[in-house]
Amino acid sequence: MDVSPQRPLSRRLFVTGLGATAAAASVPGLIRVDGAHAAPPGTGGTLPDGVFSLGVASGDPLPGGVVLWTRLAPDPLFGGGMPDRPYPVEWEVAEDDTFARVVRRGRVVALPQQGHSVHAEVEGLQPGATYAYRFRAGGRISPVGYTKTAPAGSVAAVRFAFASCQNWQDGYFTAYHHLAGEDLDFVAFLGDYIYESVPRTTTVRTHEGTGEPVSLVQYRNRHAQYRSDPNLQAAHASFPWIVTWDDHEVDNNWADEIPQDPAQQSPEAFRARRQAAFQAYYEHMPLRRGSRPRGLDLQLYRRLRFGDLVDLHVLDTRQYRSDQPTTLEQAETAPLTMTGEEQERWLVDGLTDGGTRWNLLANQVMWAQNDRTAGEVDTFDFDNWDGYRVQRRRMLELFGRGEVNNPVVLTGDRHCTWVADLEPDFDDPSSPVVGAEITGTSISSGGDSDPVAFQNTYRPIAEESPHWKYWDNQRGYVVCDVTSERMLSSLRLVDTVWQPEGATVRTSAQFLVEAGRPGVTVEYQEPRTTQLRAQARRDAGPVYEVDDVEELADLQR
Repeated sequence: MDVSPQRPLSRRLFVTGLGATAAAASVPGLIRVDGAHAAPPGTGGTLPDGVFSLGVASGDPLPGGVVLWTRLAPDPLFGGGMPDRPYPVEWEVAEDDTFARVVRRGRVVALPQQGHSVHAEVEGLQPGATYAYRFRAGGRISPVGYTKTAPAGSVAAVRFAFASCQNWQDGYFTAYHHLAGEDLDFVAFLGDYIYESVPRTTTVRTHEGTGEPVSLVQYRNRHAQYRSDPNLQAAHASFPWIVTWDDHEVDNNWADEIPQDPAQQSPEAFRARRQAAFQAYYEHMPLRRGSRPRGLDLQLYRRLRFGDLVDLHVLDTRQYRSDQPTTLEQAETAPLTMTGEEQERWLVDGLTDGGTRWNLLANQVMWAQNDRTAGEVDTFDFDNWDGYRVQRRRMLELFGRGEVNNPVVLTGDRHCTWVADLEPDFDDPSSPVVGAEITGTSISSGGDSDPVAFQNTYRPIAEESPHWKYWDNQRGYVVCDVTSERMLSSLRLVDTVWQPEGATVRTSAQFLVEAGRPGVTVEYQEPRTTQLRAQARRDAGPVYEVDDVEELADLQR
């Protein structure tokens, strides 16, 4: 089948601007009655305006298909606002954004026990092809989304972006306005899609509710608030996303069934909270039905292949991990696990199967050793892989045996860009370089920070950390261009997150990993004058207080 559209698909045309009423008026079979749209027979009755208020998304691309997502929510911040009954939803996929050439269509049922979310798994598409899609329910038509299937066979290039950490209260998601305009095959999101923190009144915008979410309805409302952001909706509607979580989707620094503060949350209470958070996460992500929560569990680690070029190994470093150690001795000697034994076996098997040129790990917390103080006294964050050194060394020794083709770890969490060589023993100058890690900055978490003060803090530590190649704390995302010979990663930074519109984006640095040569080099770094101009723009923004020790630490690092 020829998948070339009659005219090029344009993600910019009406990703977020297509009104449901205008779209419905153009669809045959929908009849206007008293100012509303009557539904065709069997569609469950009419629905109010705004039923697609949370937008559309696609995810987990395969060579033959993708999963399409939406959620019916006319009153999104107050439980969704849907009738307490199942509701049928139609979907269609086309080769053009006028839907003159529909190639697949179907119907699914949005269930109240699933928050009236939709996860439609589409099959029978062509590999490496771009499609438009939309939903129809109760006489309403969703905005149009765009997706792309994974390529198959021999693949010359893959281009994707990765992002993480989008705290609603720390600024606007201005980076997504620019990410939506990139030319990408997919977006990998590496965790902290929402933040569970209490509302603050001293920021540019505040969380809904009155406290931290603990119930299913409260987590649904928090997710719905984040999903209401127009720039986030645009980015979701532009490309398929491959998502994983970190801690703030549930509770800061949680580990398996252990909360951040066991003295304040009983085991029973935290298990109920975890179950509610898992359910709301699934309801709002473009995940396949195989990830639907079952009790306390949600299957999230998985592998996606892009022809013979890239294997993307998506990790879950929260659900199966040991509790964080409390001392460096424990971190260095205890048999702690970040992934659990089963996930580690799965990861090793996938890394060593030799099926692709590159092995990329979609990972949450930093692998590279990251001291926080200069001088003889070392300070580490044991929530990162610095706290799980036995397993880290085991994995990095595997990288060094030549059994893993071109491993690169892609990381979120830090609210900073941190680029480093990976070594089995970071304290041994003779330890070989076995891989590379690119830790991406945040979308908004940490607010508009001061890069000059940050550099002054970490430059003396960097002199003691030769595996560090680049570090920066401004906001944005990373775009990666992968070919058989090299992976070039471009740091794309916005000048402010304190304004909802008008932010500019620039390529601040580029990092090169060459196939067959472990490690990473800085290919480009913007001039100092560019950084100072961006600093002046940030300095014009607001300064706000925080009332949470953890959030203060996030802002300062």
